Amino acid sequence: TVIPLGSLGAFDEHGIFPINVVRDKNRILAYTTGWNRKVSVSVDTAIGLAISNDNGLTFDKVGTGPVLSASLHEPFLIADAFVSIFSGTYHMWYIYGTRWKKYASEHAPDRVYKIGHATSDDGISWQKEGRQIINDKLNSDECQALPTVLYFDNRYQMLFCYRRPFGFRTKKENAYRIGYAFSDDLINWTRDDAAAGIDISKDGWDSDMLCYPHVFQCDGKIYLLYNGNEFGRFGFGLAVLEEI
Repeated sequence: TVIPLGSLGAFDEHGIFPINVVRDKNRILAYTTGWNRKVSVSVDTAIGLAISNDNGLTFDKVGTGPVLSASLHEPFLIADAFVSIFSGTYHMWYIYGTRWKKYASEHAPDRVYKIGHATSDDGISWQKEGRQIINDKLNSDECQALPTVLYFDNRYQMLFCYRRPFGFRTKKENAYRIGYAFSDDLINWTRDDAAAGIDISKDGWDSDMLCYPHVFQCDGKIYLLYNGNEFGRFGFGLAVLEEI
């Protein structure tokens, strides 16, 4: 086990999502999403941190609690941390829940969440910006997830996924798609999903859903990892940014 589950009652007692790692000088920071079960709704989440000092061979948790969790105006479901260091400042993009909503009496409540931003001087203590940074496209119940940010072509560029709040597991038109936004100052973001450059295929493993993107640069090219139908049940894809 790379990072063990939390102890009884801890924020990550019942599960840990795959981690976002960032190299910080001689150490590697691994930001996790910890899960713990609830009674009235299915789950709550918070963001934890583990650090490797041996080039990623082993990781140790910084502590038993989270480094980013619920607050006054971000009341639950803090998750999906993506961290980058720009000009000596640590920047975290993450999601936070705004409400749980029951759309049909026979269904369990579904969650609504948005993308937020926080900064830090050390990668451990964080200051939230305290607002939704990406505008909604569908409606106020739009769910936004997995922000991933890269600086290239002289601007900050974000890919994320978004969906309708209900029926997304079974209805193609409600399922996740890849969204895009850009910024010149890491504060103001302009959404332009048409510029994402990728959409569902006509058929096959990614013809109903595109979700959980991760953008990265390697050997001078920009790559995108993403999951396909049923949240990646049938695999994940690799796309490369074409020269225009």
